[in-house]
Amino acid sequence: MAEVGSYYYDKLSWPEMKEAVAQRRVIVLPVGSTEQHGPHLPLDVDNFLCQSVCEGAARLAPDDVLLMPPLSYGFNWHHIDFPGTIGIAWDNYVRFLLDIVRSVAHHGFRKVLIVNGHGSNRPLIEVAARQATMDNEVICAAFTYFEIAKEAVGRVRESPRGWVAHADEIETSLYLYLRPEGVRTELAEAENNMLPSEFWWQDLQEGGRIGMMEWWSTFSHTGVLGDPTLASAEKGEALYRAVTEELAKLIREFKERPIRPREDHH
Repeated sequence: MAEVGSYYYDKLSWPEMKEAVAQRRVIVLPVGSTEQHGPHLPLDVDNFLCQSVCEGAARLAPDDVLLMPPLSYGFNWHHIDFPGTIGIAWDNYVRFLLDIVRSVAHHGFRKVLIVNGHGSNRPLIEVAARQATMDNEVICAAFTYFEIAKEAVGRVRESPRGWVAHADEIETSLYLYLRPEGVRTELAEAENNMLPSEFWWQDLQEGGRIGMMEWWSTFSHTGVLGDPTLASAEKGEALYRAVTEELAKLIREFKERPIRPREDHH
């Protein structure tokens, strides 16, 4: 029997789900990807880090959230040259998200947060969130978890601009803090073969001014874009605490946000 007050969506029975609706809980859906993260990290980085952040926030706001099972595959065909990567077509991905939101809206939930752990999902989750809001009686928002704690990224990073992007100082630090046994530290090495540009670069804290993605293998031989040798569990702990606190704050605010009536001006 599910624990009273449980914040895991799939641990509730259907009568308990009705109570969660009555409590106006915010649905949190973690989304990530299964893809390469260099020789030193496993393929579950985006999923594991995003899920861990969402669970941490749920522990801080247990009565306000309902945490859904993660969507573990994403839009990442640009990584397909590296063994193990699983790619989902953009339209399948958006429709899948829309069906999930449509389902929880049908049950009576009115607030949905799509929390992303994989950069290239970002434009698709925003499209899905906007369309879901138009199609259902919900407010749906979408973002990547490190976007709500950019200041914390700036405080801990030692890497210059364009060196915090993938399997880098930041992701490796978080993994070292949350699951150190999963990091092959002896295989970590820095790599950044991006072409110099005033307009396009990859960076979790401050990306380039234009959107573009080439095949990952054209600019990375190891799959890494950044310097994981600068990572530490101490940096990971600081990042984790900052992100989970901000996400919990967002959940509480989002729960109380009113859904204002439309006004058709035709």
